[in-house]
Amino acid sequence: MLALAVLLVPAAMARKRAPRAEVTLPFAVDPNPSSYRPLPRTDTIITHATVLDGAGQRIDDGDVLIRDGRIVAVGKAIGDRGNATVIDARGRWVTPGVIDIHSHNGTYVVPLTSIDEKSSDISELTDANVADTWIESAINPQDTAFYRALEGGVTTLQVLPGSSPIFGGRSVILKPVPATIVAAMKFPGARQGMKMACGENPKSQGAESGRGPTSRQGEVAFIRKAFLSAQDYARQWERYARGESAEPPQRDLKNDTLAAVLRGDIAINWHCYRADEMATMIGLAHEFNLRIATFHHAAEAYKIAPLLQKEGICVAVWADWWGFKMEANDGIRENAAILDAAGNCVMMHSDSPLMGQRLNIEAAKAAAAGRRAGIALPPERVIMWLTSNPARALGLGDRIGTIAPGRNADIVIWSGDPFSIFTRADTVFIDGAVAYDRRDPARQPRSDFELGRTGEARP
Repeated sequence: MLALAVLLVPAAMARKRAPRAEVTLPFAVDPNPSSYRPLPRTDTIITHATVLDGAGQRIDDGDVLIRDGRIVAVGKAIGDRGNATVIDARGRWVTPGVIDIHSHNGTYVVPLTSIDEKSSDISELTDANVADTWIESAINPQDTAFYRALEGGVTTLQVLPGSSPIFGGRSVILKPVPATIVAAMKFPGARQGMKMACGENPKSQGAESGRGPTSRQGEVAFIRKAFLSAQDYARQWERYARGESAEPPQRDLKNDTLAAVLRGDIAINWHCYRADEMATMIGLAHEFNLRIATFHHAAEAYKIAPLLQKEGICVAVWADWWGFKMEANDGIRENAAILDAAGNCVMMHSDSPLMGQRLNIEAAKAAAAGRRAGIALPPERVIMWLTSNPARALGLGDRIGTIAPGRNADIVIWSGDPFSIFTRADTVFIDGAVAYDRRDPARQPRSDFELGRTGEARP
């Protein structure tokens, strides 16, 4: 009888108090909203190009019509062009803008003077749980790497915290446009991600600092304890919002982030290499009803391709990084191709400012390894590793990643086959505006770090 009375108390309180309609749960608030504005733009039609639409289709001698910053038509011999500026792309290729789902631009600032904690802001190392940190607080928009990525066809990138903490903090999605503050680069309406890490990096950091788990089993226990705390925190706020408690809970910034992850408002980007560890984290996700958007690095993802496909988890990989630490020893060059052949959402990522300038070539290397293994993937399939798949993983598949009517006009005109080492991005559009033009120095943005540097040789 006592147990029944206890169970009935919340319902009785709910009947007495009206829900607080004005209450905004603290973990749903962005104190630094986007102030991005598109660059000046004109309506444009690109004609006679080889178009890879990012959705698996190739159109030879195709046209793409851009109006008011959006794609309005794609196909052959588009008729109603209005007053659009014509770009004859005969002999050239057109793709959606490249999306780098794992960047550290702005935190490992180029030019690098040294790669260590003193010269970078990639990780907060005071605790194994720094879920209260937001990487956008540390980004320097003047980093030249943003403009080098733009020259390589990148139109969207997700900047992630580092992988020394288990809970690394919140990510941010940016457009590589000239800006002096981060808010002016933020992709409007894009949700944040959460960086988590498993394996060698966080356990090594714990052992060195004494501020975190020192083993893989310790990492799992640490994660479970943190999410149990966040579940209780979220319930307290929900009870307050329903009018079932008089006073709001005391704010806890770490639990703000973890509660948003539990609600599905923030997607998990999980740094993991080994197949067994990824399977363990999938088990944790089931326990707490978490949504893992992407496993990053994932050197052994090919070993569990069916499991990843079943779970609907995307995988971000390198073309040929392996053996640089123990958990990367079983990485293979065919990883991406095997995952694609098994029906997985696979993509390339940079993890470095240098590789972020040539993700198209990383995809080319990974596809070539697949061909040598008997997995022949055409260009219209491989381009998805750089466009529609990362768009899907970021929750932006209805806005970017494909050349289709209604999508944002994030487009690259390449000088030739984008998977050739001899090809360059000729023109890069972001929201229909020319953000970079290889033939026009006035449309080649430069960082303040480069002021006064003239006569630099460019391809």
